[in-house]
Amino acid sequence: MEAIAVEQIGSLYQKYQDDLRVVRDAQRRFLRDRGKSMRAQLDDFEAEMTYLLLRDLRPEVVVEVGTFYGWSTMWILSALRDNGVGHLYSFDIVDNVVRNVPKELSADRWTFTKGDIREHPDKIPAGTDYLFIDADHGARFAHWYIEHLFPAVPAGTPTSVHDVFHGRRPRPFSEGSVIVKWLAERNIEFLTPSTAKAPQVTEYLAAVKKELGLDEPVRDSDHNPMIFFNLP
Repeated sequence: MEAIAVEQIGSLYQKYQDDLRVVRDAQRRFLRDRGKSMRAQLDDFEAEMTYLLLRDLRPEVVVEVGTFYGWSTMWILSALRDNGVGHLYSFDIVDNVVRNVPKELSADRWTFTKGDIREHPDKIPAGTDYLFIDADHGARFAHWYIEHLFPAVPAGTPTSVHDVFHGRRPRPFSEGSVIVKWLAERNIEFLTPSTAKAPQVTEYLAAVKKELGLDEPVRDSDHNPMIFFNLP
């Protein structure tokens, strides 16, 4: 499977611009109305890229490791709703997400498991079509999911990992340092919208969004440290 390319993301912005505009407005209102009770984690580029890739891939099974307050969960569920197909299986040790995700989004397309995913391997669905990881950012957890979670999902599965590039390099002894090394050893390319690591990517996507009238921020943070890649 070919690596995810920035030009591909740019074309998806154009293809799904009308639906994305609706979701962006809804997310912006939700964040404003919830105030301090909602701590959004994903920045705009990485949230929108997640939505756009899910729209185009039309996965039937999505696994989300780490929900926190549910910001990423809502973006994922919005994509599944707009696709009219797909189910999200989320895992976290806290259940803030249950109070935040609107019922009209969760409907019959979401299963949440409270607890450490390492203790619930039997609940990881077979045939995962998209893997989203934003949980413990330590090296130990990264080693765990590389050794146990990655082999449990099909080869070629599109995958994203959050909080990798807050700077030009991952933080030492972090999840990011482990996953980037693992990818390099296997010659697996990744795409990141990190403003610190890949400013040319964010500049390109910012130009696309401006042309489409999608440049009003949903939230203020613009680090976008997530990486996107396909599992070998």
